[in-house]
Amino acid sequence: MDGNGRLEALYLSRTDVESVAPPMAEVVAAVERALLEKGSGRIEMPPKIGIHPRPDSLCHAMPAWLPSLKAAGIKWVSAFPDNARRGLPQVSGLIILNDPDTGLPVCIMDCTWITAARTGAATAAAARRLARPGSETVAIVACGVQGRSNLEALKSVFPGIGLVRAFDTNRAAAELYADQMRRKLDVEVLVTGSAEEAVRGADIVVTSGPIVRNSGWRLGRSCFAEGVFISPVDLDSYLEPEVFRAAGRFYTDDSAQFAAYRKMGFFEGVPDPLGDLGELLAGRKPGRTDPREITISANLGLAIEDVAVAVAIHARAREKGVGTILPL
Repeated sequence: MDGNGRLEALYLSRTDVESVAPPMAEVVAAVERALLEKGSGRIEMPPKIGIHPRPDSLCHAMPAWLPSLKAAGIKWVSAFPDNARRGLPQVSGLIILNDPDTGLPVCIMDCTWITAARTGAATAAAARRLARPGSETVAIVACGVQGRSNLEALKSVFPGIGLVRAFDTNRAAAELYADQMRRKLDVEVLVTGSAEEAVRGADIVVTSGPIVRNSGWRLGRSCFAEGVFISPVDLDSYLEPEVFRAAGRFYTDDSAQFAAYRKMGFFEGVPDPLGDLGELLAGRKPGRTDPREITISANLGLAIEDVAVAVAIHARAREKGVGTILPL
């Protein structure tokens, strides 16, 4: 509300969001706090609901309330894999933050940067508990936005990461990824000719391709070394069920959403997770106990993570005077 009693909200474009974005270490901390609050039962977050206008596409509504952060909001996000052929972003959408005392919208922002960053941060939060300490080798399967954010987040948690093996069905995309990540993160990046070559022997594996029910190929158990931590950002699109069954520790970020995805046809033949990532962070579930065991965290994406990061973005934007005031 302005000085004359008119209702207004701050609008942050994608450029605005990126101009005030916090460093990845702070994003990881915000996501970990949100997950800890969830694991301690101190949040409100119904399972996401959505519509699916095209095969393998989605538009999801994701509301969340975190009392400890005074953070209330919703993300309306779409993912359309075919957009890549149109020269359009595959993921797009908005986050709306509400005043928890009045319910009035206070900020509307593009969600692209936040979605990528918080997804990588969730992988890092899981890896901190489930990957082997001192992990040095990472495999990235699919070198898009998530391949970038996940590696950046992992590097912030495991500074000893020195070798990355990257694969993408588009060789040029993989080469561009390798060049960018070498310069940004000071790591050696080798482009491989197959996904199998990328993941073999890696300490940490991230699969980050489009989420599809029938990808046409999947990685089997024999591809992975003992002791690997796997983060399938793309659900089970590129992993055989036997990989999940071989895991000594298998978590998800939200069991209710995992069950919902199973009803949609994902995770067929996959065992139930041991629990939620938030329970792991809260100490209610065990982390890695054996350096040889395979561990997996299938993070589906939580609204509490989006809202927690959005609150930080909003505060930084107000402090720096970034954004456009819109009348309501």
